[in-house]
Amino acid sequence: MAEKEAPSGHKIDEFARRLSAAEKQDTQTIMAATVCLLRNGNAGLETLMLHKNSKIAFGGMWVFPGGRIDDNDAPDADIEVRARAAAVRESQEETGLQIESARMVWFSHWTPPEIGNRRFVTWFYAAPAPEGNVVIDDGEIKDSQWLSPVNALAKHAAGEIELAPPTFVTLFYLSDYSDVEAALSGLSERGQRYYATHISQLEDDLVALWQGDAGYETCDPSAEGLRHRLRMKSGGWQFENSGAEAATG
Repeated sequence: MAEKEAPSGHKIDEFARRLSAAEKQDTQTIMAATVCLLRNGNAGLETLMLHKNSKIAFGGMWVFPGGRIDDNDAPDADIEVRARAAAVRESQEETGLQIESARMVWFSHWTPPEIGNRRFVTWFYAAPAPEGNVVIDDGEIKDSQWLSPVNALAKHAAGEIELAPPTFVTLFYLSDYSDVEAALSGLSERGQRYYATHISQLEDDLVALWQGDAGYETCDPSAEGLRHRLRMKSGGWQFENSGAEAATG
């Protein structure tokens, strides 16, 4: 994957402020799953984004459909099958759309740093969106939009929407694909990527580091070498991947 620079904007992101202010404490790990619902729009690939209620986890952020893995999600199966079941259930609950588990592509797995009282270890899937209208509850979910990945990143850069790092990086990679078939095929061929995030600081910016970055093991973003990181600048976020990739499972 060739290196490219993500768009930058002018607004300090609320997520960066939260991380900067957070103190490390006992952290509960919660298993979760999310799914990028994809469709072909007039201008190319689009994905469904949901606006979370500001009073709940990931409040105020724009996210893909998803949530925690419940006890009733394929309880006798292995964890990936349970994650897949949770993604199907959460998608139906949050959007009214029923997706087919067999058509879902598992493409990444994210482990956040131990910051705050909870962290959501999350399986990321992609799937073709089924026919039908999106129906939200106006409770947990306050709004929905079909956005091209490029447009979603541009809205974030302009300070119009708030994203978490895994959502940002996922949109970054989705922006390489022109349609649903290309996205699902490309993500499947690329294989699963595992991201165990380290958070550090470089000058006034927060930096999320992933395996393959020269500063990952030492949590030193000033280390010279390959880059696999998201620099959360006050003027806009910048994803750098100079040939480094997250580990394949």
